[in-house]
This record gives sequence, C-alpha cells and structure tokens, in this order.
Amino acid sequence: MSPMRAALAVAAIAVTPALLLSGPAFAAGSVPSPAPVAVSPAVVVLDGPVEDMSDDDVRVALARILADPDSGRRVVKEVNTLLDNNDPAEMRTWLETGYPLAQAEDDRVAVVKILADPDSGRRVKAEINTLLDNNDPAEIRTWLETGYRLAQAEDDRVAIVSMLNRPNLSEAMRTAIEEAIDGTPEEMRYFLEHGQYEVDA
Repeated sequence: MSPMRAALAVAAIAVTPALLLSGPAFAAGSVPSPAPVAVSPAVVVLDGPVEDMSDDDVRVALARILADPDSGRRVVKEVNTLLDNNDPAEMRTWLETGYPLAQAEDDRVAVVKILADPDSGRRVKAEINTLLDNNDPAEIRTWLETGYRLAQAEDDRVAIVSMLNRPNLSEAMRTAIEEAIDGTPEEMRYFLEHGQYEVDA
C-alpha cells in the first residue's frame, strides 16, 4: 500500500464512525430488515462546492467514497485510479463530473440486478422497466433511495395477503398475517423473510 493510500485509509476510518452514527437507522435505535436485493448506495454528500475545497479535503472526500462499503464497482475502480495518480486537478474534475457518471452506471447495474431477481414482484419490475425506458440517472437514483422501498412494500403486502388463502391456516398464523399487513415496509419484509416461520414455533 502506498503512503498516500495508507494515509487516506486512516482518514476514511476516522470519518466512518461519525457517518454511521449520524444515520437514520442508528438514530431510530433499530436495524432495518434487509431488502431482497442490495441497492446501490446513496451518493456521498460533499461538505461544500468542490472549487472551495482544499486538496486535502478533496482527498478526504475520495477516501469517504472509497470507505463506503456499498460503493459500486465503477465508483471504487475510478477512485482507486485517482488515488494512485494523486493528481488534485484530476480528482476535482472527477468529483464534479466523473462521480455522477460513475454513480449513474452503478445505479443502472443495481436496478438491472433487481429486475433479474426472480423474487422481485410485479410493481418493482414495472417501475424498473419504466426507469430503464426513461434512462434518467436522477430518477433512477431517487427510486433506489425511496421508490424501491415503497414498490417492494406493495409487492410484499400482496404476497402477505395471498397467504390468507393457505389451506388449514392456524389462528395464530392468521393473526400474524393480519398484523403484518398493517405493518411498516420493514416489518412486512421481516415477516416474509423470518416472522412467518416463527409463528407456532
């Protein structure tokens, strides 16, 4: 590992706890249930305009992006190349223009993976097909951050309601299904993945 890469790794480790502790999941005191397919990450928010950042701030911004365990393949590859080249001007240009392009490609890969998942439901697939037809990076990013959760929730609710048609349904299971239908998206996902198997256990 080069001295530059080692220094940036230390910087990334230093900022990661603050990023994690400030997230909504930690603040709420709960861990959300996993989505059926891992989605592309939210874009790392820069502390200010790139032109106002010092060279060290630019390097730390890249380190934060690299430290994000959910960063996509193209983003990670391009950040590693930038750190190897160690050219502040090139880094600035990438943060301003290259980062959105790399993120857009990783986002497209993410939605295609969701579409290819045989467990993806009808609404999820319909919305992804619309996104791919529109080919708007900002729309895809917004959907990954908020729309996917809502579309998945509707598909999950349909799946849970259909469970009421199971033969020989116990009262305990019926009650659990009815409670899950009225739950949050995360609660419905948990029920489908785990909760239904815990009833009458």
